[in-house]
Formats: sequence, structure tokens, C-alpha cells
Amino acid sequence: MSNQRPKIIGNIPKLPTKFVGWVMPFFLSCLMSGIISLINMLRNMGWSDAFLSLWFSAWMMSWAIAYPVVLVMLPLVRKLTGLIVEMPPNQPPK
Repeated sequence: MSNQRPKIIGNIPKLPTKFVGWVMPFFLSCLMSGIISLINMLRNMGWSDAFLSLWFSAWMMSWAIAYPVVLVMLPLVRKLTGLIVEMPPNQPPK
């Protein structure tokens, strides 16, 4: 029986569980900054021929700020959440 790690695509192995604290904020900040910048630009500029390139540029700038902010603020948000939500004791991920 082989003890190979699960793969993402092709031969690229999945990251170990210890990286979840970096990967989850990465995707969360990507989605949130993209959606918010898209809505703001549509409301302020409307659709134009240059919209996608302008939006992509604004999104990348927003994401460059959003990812580090999420990484820094996540521990505080967890503590604040714990004040108002009954949290189970730390358990290993399933």
C-alpha cells in the first residue's frame, strides 16, 4: 500500500494542514477584494470598454492590501467572535 499525499492537479501535492492559516485568508481576501472593487467600480464608473483592465488593476492593488490586513486581523476577529459565539475547545482538524 502506498503512502502518497493527495494531489491538487497532476503531480502537485496538497499542502499540509498547517498551511490553512495562510491559504484560507489568501482566498478570502481574493474573493472579497475582487467583489467589492467590482461593485464599487460599476457603481462609480459604469460599464465601459476599458472596465475590465481598470477593474483588474484596482483589484490587484486592493488584494495587495487586503491579504496582509486579513492575516494581521484574523486573530483579533477570532477573539471577538469567541466573545459572542460559544466556541468548542481546540480540536484537531478532520
